[in-house]
Amino acid sequence: MVGRRGVAFLRRIGTGILASPMNDRRLAFVYSPEIEALPYPADCPFKTDRSTLTRRQLISFGLLGVPARTEVAARRATRTELEGFHRPGYLDQLERAAAGELSVEALNVGLGAPDTPVFREMLEYGAWAAGAGLTAAEILLEGRADVAFNLLGGFHHAFPERAGGFCYVNDVVLACLRLTQAGKRVVCLDVDAHHGDGTQAAFYGRRDVFTISLHESGKTLYPWGGFEDEIGEGPGRGFNANVSLPAGTYDDAFRLAFNEVAVPLITAYAPDVIVTELGMDTLAGDPLTHLHMTNNVVVDVIERLLAFRVPLLVIGGGGYHVENTVRGWALAWRTACGEGDEDIYSLGLGGVMLGSTEWAGGLRDRELVVTDERRHSVGPALLASIEAVKHHVFPYHFKSPGGVPV
Repeated sequence: MVGRRGVAFLRRIGTGILASPMNDRRLAFVYSPEIEALPYPADCPFKTDRSTLTRRQLISFGLLGVPARTEVAARRATRTELEGFHRPGYLDQLERAAAGELSVEALNVGLGAPDTPVFREMLEYGAWAAGAGLTAAEILLEGRADVAFNLLGGFHHAFPERAGGFCYVNDVVLACLRLTQAGKRVVCLDVDAHHGDGTQAAFYGRRDVFTISLHESGKTLYPWGGFEDEIGEGPGRGFNANVSLPAGTYDDAFRLAFNEVAVPLITAYAPDVIVTELGMDTLAGDPLTHLHMTNNVVVDVIERLLAFRVPLLVIGGGGYHVENTVRGWALAWRTACGEGDEDIYSLGLGGVMLGSTEWAGGLRDRELVVTDERRHSVGPALLASIEAVKHHVFPYHFKSPGGVPV
């Protein structure tokens, strides 16, 4: 059974059945046109225009810029705000490298690697993404919105003094810290294909942020970690959970892991706010990952998180097939709007408007065939990961009827 806080949380959200769509839910899309002039190098897989393209699609669908679905201007995070997580010396190295001074010290903090190219706009973009995350957190704290989107962010590989995986400033950590500074208990749910190692490390010894990650296994994908026995330390022990998704994981397999691990842990923890990194590199066809999922799981994730009836902050993240990423994020926003399950934009949209010839069926992806071979390849490894999380993490949150940890 769950603790008293979890019982109260269950009463607030009902029995766990998905909530009915709420057409009066207030959404905020945090954005700034300044980022349009801050691209990554042309040969880098990370494309900053994904948020701009998503914004344009939402406006064209009539889902943004109308009452209760507003755009909020982002701001650039200040140096003091960035130092809320990052070491001053590291920020100094970012500034110098961006100005063209690449030193040995800069190389030692991860700059100049293939996944952390040095370019003039790297710190500037990171500061805007972090400022957008802080803005989104503040909007939720002030009660100005029920759901806030920061698709500029999702840089979960950045450490206090090290860059990695296209990430220089960790906006995810900074947003969670802003929420905890206001006394909120936070679930940070990461469903990006890559494990959020920087975010995990930031809260590994804390319990006011429960980090839960479902990601492609570190056996097959960068950053080569995020295993089930990484459960936190000290006061944070039991407040970090990792599900390793085998290469080839498909929709129903992901749903099983999400419902067996994420949902019960969120319920038991009873957060005041949920932050989710909604990377789209989980989708089949992404050039950097090995999963076999469609954006139909995006609907499942967003609806289930909304059913917890707490403020929700949705952050961007990975996604290296631009058209698929834009469609997935637009679908997430539309789902949060409570527009229902019908793909009312299917006529002539999808592949036509988004520039993809693969699928002209609207925002939702077509269902992908799952072969018996794939099921047999994915199933045993996924079940083993789920059971390992239950073994390592669940005893900290669930007790048997007799009060003895299970």
